[in-house]
Amino acid sequence: MSFSKDFVWGAAAASYQIEGNTQGVDGCGDSIWDMVCRRGDFILGNDTGFTACDHYHRSAEDVRIMAEIGLKAYRFSVMWPRVIPEGTGAVNEAGLAFYDRLIDTLLAAGIEPWVTLFHWDYPLALFHRGGWLNPDSPHWFADYTALLVDRFSDRVKHWFTLNEPTCFVGMGHQDGIQAPGIKLELRQVNRVWHHVLLAHGRAVQTIRARSRQPARIGAAPCFRTFRPASPTPRDVAAAKNHLFACSAADMWNVTWGMDPILKGEYPADGLALFGAAAPQVREGDMAIISAPIDFFGFNCYYSETVQAGPAGTPEVVAYGNDYPHTDFNWSITPDCLYWTSRFLQERYGKPILITENGMASHDWVGLDGCVHDNARIDFLTRHLMGVRRALADGVDIRGYFQWSIMDNFEWSSGYRKRFGLVHVDYRTQKRTIKDSGRWYGKVIASNGAVLPAGQATDNWPAPRS
Repeated sequence: MSFSKDFVWGAAAASYQIEGNTQGVDGCGDSIWDMVCRRGDFILGNDTGFTACDHYHRSAEDVRIMAEIGLKAYRFSVMWPRVIPEGTGAVNEAGLAFYDRLIDTLLAAGIEPWVTLFHWDYPLALFHRGGWLNPDSPHWFADYTALLVDRFSDRVKHWFTLNEPTCFVGMGHQDGIQAPGIKLELRQVNRVWHHVLLAHGRAVQTIRARSRQPARIGAAPCFRTFRPASPTPRDVAAAKNHLFACSAADMWNVTWGMDPILKGEYPADGLALFGAAAPQVREGDMAIISAPIDFFGFNCYYSETVQAGPAGTPEVVAYGNDYPHTDFNWSITPDCLYWTSRFLQERYGKPILITENGMASHDWVGLDGCVHDNARIDFLTRHLMGVRRALADGVDIRGYFQWSIMDNFEWSSGYRKRFGLVHVDYRTQKRTIKDSGRWYGKVIASNGAVLPAGQATDNWPAPRS
């Protein structure tokens, strides 16, 4: 089986990473990312997201570029404090009008809008009221969701609730390396986690109740992923078992987030692992969290490799220094999308959307005025071949969103990392479609037919057992 005629070919971006114009422009409120940007020591090189790609003023140009590439869908997020500056209460009409224009421009260009409700830019005013620790936070999020659904659901029918709770909870509230940059003790981290899951569930309920047309709803989590060291049944079972085990006292375990959503319960091994630090679940919580969703979206950039030990116990195999890595030092594992989507569907039985996949690379405009990012083309080719292999094996993958449509503010790494199909000169805001953007357009136009035949394989040094 190859790509279906209605396969969704898209790219993605996030509000704070591209929009800029957060410092009171047109009534925009502060987010926790504005707060950490002002610290001066939090973002690499003292970069900020205050200007970013100036997408707020250049969205029409950016949509023209998306159309030139040939995107069929664009996944973007709404900046919560842009539309409700204090997080609750008074609505900012200028902020809503910006997203109205963006949605209308996308639709006029034949590009379907896929809206993410939350991609990390939490209102600073609500953070000062306790943020996700506050038990009212799921209700704040539901009210915000209602505003967006009431405003946009006449034109938007695809929704994601939360992007990567693993990152904004685990890295933001446990490790302290992303906004808001705090380190809570584990019991409080899980309190945040539980409130975030409740926010997801209340958002799903709100969309169902208020959408003006039938809606398709999911989330966009990330988590540790594992691929087998070999296709033998022992290694495959070891990789699958390790994926679905709560193996560390952090937020990177897929079942810790997705079992509550899709099974209505926290996994038993996770409850045992966290012990007294596990969330306090009240009556009715799981019914809210497990409000039915339509698809399983996931963000995936690489996998660890697992082999079966002598007793079948999963063993993670280390990558050597000679193994290929991206500019983020993430190992390049072309079959990660194949194995992860296959394992997820076997456990959860939901249609799959790959909501982020891409690579950070050293990109620059050459003397000829072009950006020749052949490594990214090779990376994406191999990963899309893995998607095609999964489809051939019966995995129900509905779409693929490349990360990212353009270079952008890469959170605490500032502007050092470039993921885009489009190069951005941050001094002049000039956009240049990279070779990868042109290539991706050909993939979309051919519905994947231009991809090489066969399976993508690693033609580089094997991980070291």
